[in-house]
Amino acid sequence: MFAVKSSIPSPYLGLKASKKRTISIVICSGAQCLDIAGPAEVFSFANKQMADFGYGENQLYNIEFLAASKEPRQVTAGLKVHPDKCFYEADSIHTLLVGGGTAKSCLDLTDDSQFLDWLKAKAKEVERIGVSGSGTLVLAEAGILSGHRATTHEKYIGDLKKYENIEVDEKAIFVKDKKIYSSVGRSAGIDLALAMVEEDFGRKLALLVAREMILYLKRDGDQSQYSSYLQAQLKNNRFSPLLEWINLNLEKSLSVDFLAKKQAMSPRNFSRCFTSEIGVTPARYLEQVRVEKACQLILEAGISQDVVATQCGFSSQEQMRRAFLRQKGILPSKYRKQFA
Repeated sequence: MFAVKSSIPSPYLGLKASKKRTISIVICSGAQCLDIAGPAEVFSFANKQMADFGYGENQLYNIEFLAASKEPRQVTAGLKVHPDKCFYEADSIHTLLVGGGTAKSCLDLTDDSQFLDWLKAKAKEVERIGVSGSGTLVLAEAGILSGHRATTHEKYIGDLKKYENIEVDEKAIFVKDKKIYSSVGRSAGIDLALAMVEEDFGRKLALLVAREMILYLKRDGDQSQYSSYLQAQLKNNRFSPLLEWINLNLEKSLSVDFLAKKQAMSPRNFSRCFTSEIGVTPARYLEQVRVEKACQLILEAGISQDVVATQCGFSSQEQMRRAFLRQKGILPSKYRKQFA
């Protein structure tokens, strides 16, 4: 076995010395596997990157799994996870994470008064607390989310809205409000953990971890739970090949006449059918996916807005700015300043 080190020299990361951070992940039977394994892998890969750069042991994350007892817990995907500690034995927690799971697993946690009391106490002590998917309902039941903004998977939005004094964000993949992080779960738990790594050691390390994990992109919290491309694919099969082609050729000039011809339809019939089946006009769909791609590119260092506009198929920076205002409510420059 051998280690493959990044070509980026360690001083470039700008990491600062700090004490080891303990990441404690609460698990229960029926927990969502990806809510547990995804964040754990992010912190593990961050450890690997820091070790590759020669940083000492004190720079690393300590990852532990907590449960009501040390008996193995059956989670989704048929896996069993062996807890490291009982939750009441844990101390010196820096980051406490609670994953989502089945409806029964959530009820098991919310019906456990000893666990809820422990969770309330720890929420006040820890540096930050994160929750994914249906786990958001556990924090809500404990009163931890009261007075805060939070999100959850679309399946549980209605349940979360039943709790008073919680500002529910229905669209974001994850939300940070003070020291409370909430995500929609599944793959978004990875994005939440990457945001924590970025908070601890900077964006460069978070991007290196994302690359090590072969992620297509590192998503920031304001992005929608579902991309326009995915939503359109879910709605329709007839236009799926065209949607895929559009997504791979956004830099080209894509008029309605051109797309209609590619679909072997008249422009009028194409526009009518596309709007009826996808839910937006062809022009609006193009603008949505171009802005989504621009959001990805605009956060990359060294890429000018002019280049971003060209690669996304906008005729000019001004056209991109107007599209950003319509889709995001802010200018590209402000988006870059806020999230880069």
